[in-house]
Amino acid sequence: MSANQSVQGIESPFSFHLPTNVQFGVGSASRLGEMLLSMGVRRVFLVTDQGVRQAGLLDEVIHSLEEKGLHFQIYADVEPDPSLETIQAGAAMFQQQSFDCMVAIGGGSPIDTAKGIRVLAANGGGIGQYAGVNRVPAASAIPLIAIPTTSGTGSEVTIFGVYSDWENHVKITVTSPHMAPSTALIDPALTLSLPAKMTAATGIDALAHGIETFFSLRSSPASDALAIHAMKMIAPHLRRAVRDGADMEARIGMSQGSVLAGMAFNNGFLGLAHAIGSALSGHCHVPHGVAIGLLLPHVVAFNTPVRPEKAELIADVLGSVQKETGTAAELVGQLVQDIGLPQRLQEVGVPEAKLVDIAKDSFKSGMMKWNPRLPTEQEVLELLQKAF
Repeated sequence: MSANQSVQGIESPFSFHLPTNVQFGVGSASRLGEMLLSMGVRRVFLVTDQGVRQAGLLDEVIHSLEEKGLHFQIYADVEPDPSLETIQAGAAMFQQQSFDCMVAIGGGSPIDTAKGIRVLAANGGGIGQYAGVNRVPAASAIPLIAIPTTSGTGSEVTIFGVYSDWENHVKITVTSPHMAPSTALIDPALTLSLPAKMTAATGIDALAHGIETFFSLRSSPASDALAIHAMKMIAPHLRRAVRDGADMEARIGMSQGSVLAGMAFNNGFLGLAHAIGSALSGHCHVPHGVAIGLLLPHVVAFNTPVRPEKAELIADVLGSVQKETGTAAELVGQLVQDIGLPQRLQEVGVPEAKLVDIAKDSFKSGMMKWNPRLPTEQEVLELLQKAF
């Protein structure tokens, strides 16, 4: 057999990259100051949001910095689904002083904000001009430490940043290896105080990362392995974490599942649920995780005919946990219901008149092309009508 001949049943060649160093463990956030000191860091720009601050999750991090005598400044003006203007304002504050490290603590919004600020610090301009793939010219010499307080976005290990362009009712995505944090410091204890609704919304997003990467045209044996294990971790632990936020074992399982799913979609990319979800959030300000929960069962059903073997495996993973039988789409829908997320677009105030615009704008997302079944605009509209 020649080197150019394919082997039946073996996947095509693939590449796989993990640009972020991952440090995982209960209590690991308390060692931040020690870690930064060993890196020669003296001045820290700390990016977070008011929710994290009010929940007291900053206290341990600040104590760790103060204990090691590190100077820091806090930028906490980060809103959910951060806007282009938020990134610009943060970059302006960052450039007022000389910092040698950036730390982001929070969910995807503070972490994506820090990613954007870091890009502007190295390249200037506005974050919108870097939307797309590999349009960030230069990497920043400033290390970024990402400390997640949710189990969902995976932003602590990904090459993506998602930002809201409210003027044009869209979300933009910046995709570049230069976006990846230097280190992800994952401490499941920081998720213990996350409210049930946020646990549900961020958790279903993490599950969607695993499922959509598994379906993706860009999937590989490496991303499949991570996606499958992520689903196996999330499926049994999400209900438990929603039911009892103090269940440390469930929180550890969710933290593990979330970061594995992030590693998976960093390489395998996402699909239809996230493409439509971006347009839905852009038009109607539906929180990202809620949008994904509304769409995911319908997207799984849409993709099943072209990836039946993968849909069957998803059903096996979810069914073994739920001790139920059914299709992958049915079992995802049952999970969404069990964790108390909305199941209809009208429940979150989406006007039916907006569905046409949402369907049209979903094709602005670069994630659409990785979905295994490329829909028409009419098919997206029909999917939205089913979800309405």
